[in-house]
Amino acid sequence: MELVLITALGVGGATVIGSVIGFIFKKISHKFSDIVLSFAAGVMLAAAVLGLILPSLEYGGKFGILITVAGIFAGALCLNLIDKLVPHLHKLVGADIESHNNANLSKVLLFVTAIAIHNLPEGIAAGVGFGSGDVSQALIIAGGIALQNIPEGMVIIGPMLAAGVSPKKTFVSAMITGLVEVVGTLIGYFAVSVASAILPFALAFAGGTMLYVISDEMIPETHAHGSERGATYALLVGFCVMLITDVLLG
Repeated sequence: MELVLITALGVGGATVIGSVIGFIFKKISHKFSDIVLSFAAGVMLAAAVLGLILPSLEYGGKFGILITVAGIFAGALCLNLIDKLVPHLHKLVGADIESHNNANLSKVLLFVTAIAIHNLPEGIAAGVGFGSGDVSQALIIAGGIALQNIPEGMVIIGPMLAAGVSPKKTFVSAMITGLVEVVGTLIGYFAVSVASAILPFALAFAGGTMLYVISDEMIPETHAHGSERGATYALLVGFCVMLITDVLLG
């Protein structure tokens, strides 16, 4: 349990670390952030497949393939629904924040709420990983999500400051979005611990949410600023790093 709590704090704290970097380097180049985000996408892709989807097949038994496929689509559809109800970071930055130098509280609240809502399933995915009992895989999954949170924390700072939000409130908002991931991690862990029967579906569901985030948000964002080739190779490097790590850890 202590390891789960430490991991949860690490996953949520990665957003705070990213926000600190965002304060220090307010004008981070898109090329740099795209490379970091692409590497994180590769790590998350490997974590989703190796740490969630393949174990789901293993624990699913006779109907493993059906449970896994259903779980993947359920996770993706869940995030798709959330995305329709509350647009995520890459849609809100340009539409609602940067266009209002004196954004009112409701606009800022929407911005923070959108990030927090999208962070919850990612936190759950990190927690579910521990339900399989494979600590090394769980840490890989959590590490991939944490890596993704760093560039996200970096890019939310500039738009909020440009909107007229004070540095203190901006930092607190970033901390809140990170805290949501801590809560999500604990929810995911306790859910599969209490009801181990749902583990195969929960693993696939978490994998589906991660695949959705990678395809719908991370890859388009990293290919939007002319860094396609570098971003592609960074993704491959991230994937291979996690693949090698998985083999070495057995």
